[in-house]
Amino acid sequence: MNTVELTRRHWLLIFSLALLTFVLGTSEFVIVGILTDISSSLHITNSKAGTLVSAFAITFAIATPIVMSITSHFPKRKWMLFLIGAFIVLNAFCVISSSYMLLLVLRMLTAIVTGVLISLAMMVANETMPAAKRSLAISFVFGGFTLANVIGVPIGTVIAAWFNWNATFLLTTFLGGIAFLASFFILPNLQSQSRSSIRDQFSLLGHPRILMAFFIPSLGFGATYVVFTYLVPLLKEMTAPESAISLILFGYGFISIFSNILAGKIASHNAIGRLRFVFLVQAIVLIGLYWTTNSLILGLINIGLMSLMAILLTTSTQLYLIDLAGIYQPKATGLAASLMPVASNVGIAFGSAVGGIVYHQGDLMNVTWVGGLVAVAASLLTFVSYRMDQKEKAVSRREKLRMS
Repeated sequence: MNTVELTRRHWLLIFSLALLTFVLGTSEFVIVGILTDISSSLHITNSKAGTLVSAFAITFAIATPIVMSITSHFPKRKWMLFLIGAFIVLNAFCVISSSYMLLLVLRMLTAIVTGVLISLAMMVANETMPAAKRSLAISFVFGGFTLANVIGVPIGTVIAAWFNWNATFLLTTFLGGIAFLASFFILPNLQSQSRSSIRDQFSLLGHPRILMAFFIPSLGFGATYVVFTYLVPLLKEMTAPESAISLILFGYGFISIFSNILAGKIASHNAIGRLRFVFLVQAIVLIGLYWTTNSLILGLINIGLMSLMAILLTTSTQLYLIDLAGIYQPKATGLAASLMPVASNVGIAFGSAVGGIVYHQGDLMNVTWVGGLVAVAASLLTFVSYRMDQKEKAVSRREKLRMS
């Protein structure tokens, strides 16, 4: 049996794209670790500083699909290099920013650049790799975000503590420069999509199969974030030592690296079929927290499993959205590539909001079984989508037999 092997050029491209997502992820997530530094430096409240996070997420979710649809015919290499250059400039301005309004505008512009670059990175990985290795490549690209949380954010937070929050953006500017050089020498010239109207592009979003596929990762991420948003209070409920909480959070991020590796393996064959059961296991893990938090050791094991399940859906749903677009609207695969990052942001916002409502309405521990129910909803949606896929394949086979 012949197996397709990746060349050295393939691996260089994969690592270049993973480096890019690492840089983008560090820039996006590090703001959480330096919010209090920003609020005290700019003489604003913590809640006002928090709008830098929410404005980034909202801009990312709204602008990314729009920009991707408008620029779908742009040459990918030149467009990516331009956007990485814009990322460097925007982060450099953050270094010298001393105004809340200026910083807010810069973060919103960075959100647009980040969303489009992430989508393009996924498209490049999808288009340049052998079909059998697409899932591996995309899991590596997603891995950049995981490493951003595990390595990039802590480094950025330490730099802010040693110097000031502006110095953290000096780090992201420098990392952006490295990503630009790597991309300049490694990114291939890729064929652009044919020009199509925005109406044609957005007609993709009206297709029920695309909407269903969009809400699968939204619910999957939502299930995790119903609980993860309140992980620190949960750890305190488990009587975890205050001094150990940061180490536990680091461990959570470290375990998610393995979740990313497993995501690639799940996506390698019958991805949506496998995801049906992944979400059911995720539901069991989340609901299990309701009981295991009575024991610190069992609770920590369960939290480790929660981290392991957290991003198993990423690679599968990214490829699924692109493949569905190839069937229903081939001219909108760029827009489809942007839907997975948007879905994750929608899921995070949804999960955090639901968790907040549950937490403030009753017992903290209720977030565990509510998160589990959201995971069950994701599983049910995946079951329906998988069944529809099988029916369409059966119809297609009958048509081919009839034609032959």
